Amino acid sequence: MVGIIGTGVIAETHLKAYLALSDRCQVAALCDIFPGKAQSLKEKYGLDAAEVYGDYNEMLKRPDIDLVSVCTPPFTHLPVSIACMRAGKHVLLEKPMALSLSECDEMIAVQKETNTYLGVVCQNRFTKDNQILKTLIESKIAGRVLFGQVESFWYRGHSYYDLWWRGTWEKEGGGCTMNHGVHQIDLLNWIMGPPETVTAVLTNVAHNNAETEDLSAAILTYKSGAVITFAVNLVTHGQYQRLAFQCEKAGISSPYQVTSSRSNDTGFPEDDPDTAAELEKMRESIPQSGRTMHEAQIERAIRFIENGDIHQEDSADGRLALEVITAIYQSGFTRSTVRLPLDKDSLLYDKNGIIENGKNFFAANQNAGSGNQEELK
Repeated sequence: MVGIIGTGVIAETHLKAYLALSDRCQVAALCDIFPGKAQSLKEKYGLDAAEVYGDYNEMLKRPDIDLVSVCTPPFTHLPVSIACMRAGKHVLLEKPMALSLSECDEMIAVQKETNTYLGVVCQNRFTKDNQILKTLIESKIAGRVLFGQVESFWYRGHSYYDLWWRGTWEKEGGGCTMNHGVHQIDLLNWIMGPPETVTAVLTNVAHNNAETEDLSAAILTYKSGAVITFAVNLVTHGQYQRLAFQCEKAGISSPYQVTSSRSNDTGFPEDDPDTAAELEKMRESIPQSGRTMHEAQIERAIRFIENGDIHQEDSADGRLALEVITAIYQSGFTRSTVRLPLDKDSLLYDKNGIIENGKNFFAANQNAGSGNQEELK
C-alpha cells in the first residue's frame, strides 16, 4: 500500500506511475495541508478506496501503508522523511534530498537505524538516451573521457518565483542549481563519479523577486584528469538539457549522438567509421525497458522493498548530488576553488551556514502569502 504526502504538480506524476503499476501496489492515502487539493486529486483519478488526510502524522499511523512518496517542498523533506521512516515506512523522496548535507546525514542515520528504504527521485537515469550514454562510456570503446559539457537550460518567467517558498535560501535551499540542475548533476555523478574540485560563478540576471541564483556555471575536475563544464539557467528560450562527453576516440551525447574522428597525417580530423560502427553495434545490443522516468524508478523501488533490500546506495546518491551543488554554491560565494569531499567544517555544510553565507541577489517576493498558494512543486 502506498501513501502520497503533498498533492501538488509532481505528486500527480507519482500517482500516474503508481497507477501504471497497479498490479504491484495500490494508492491507499493522499495527504496535504490543504485537504481539498488531495480530495480533488482523488476524484480526478477515481481513487475511491484512498483516504484523504490533512496531517501526515495521522496517515503514518496506518499499519497497511508500506511506501510513501514525499512530494513536498524541500524545507519539509527532513522532518517528513524521518517521520515516515520512524513509522516503519519506506520512502521515495522528490529532489533535492534536503536543504543541507547535515540534513542528509541525519536522514541516512535514521534510514540505517530503522532499516527502511530511502530513495531520492532521479528519473532521468531511466531514459533511453541516458542509459545508452552511460553504457557506451562504460564500455571504453571510445576510450577515457577527456572533456564534457553538461547543460541544464530552462525557461522560467518572473512569476515563477511568486510562489511563497521559491527563491529563498531558507525554504528552497537554492535556485536553479539546486532545483533544476540537480537532474543533470545526478546524471553526471552516475556516469563520472564524484569530482575532485569545483570552481563556479553564480548570478541572478532576470528574476529580481528571488534571493537565489537563476544562472550558474562551473568547472569540475576529476581524478582521471577529465574536465567537465556544467551550466544551468532559467533564461533559455527553447529550453533543453544535454550531456556531451568527448572521449579519446569519439564524442557521445544525450540526446543520442555519436561522432568519431581520427587524425590524418597532418593532424587534422577525418571520420573514423570503425569506432562509430562499434559504438552503434553496442547501442543496438542494449536491452530497452518498457518503463521510463518516474514509472521505472518507482518500479525499481517496489522491487527493492519486495526483496527486503533497502539499497543504501540510493540515499547516498541523493546526498552526493547535494554535495556537488553545495560545492558549487561555496565556490560561487567565496570565489575560490572547492575540493571534495566536503567535511563538516565546510562553510555551507548545515542549513544555518547556507542562510548566513548565501548571497541574496534580490529580496524574495513578500507579497505571495502561504495561505492560498500552491504548496508543492
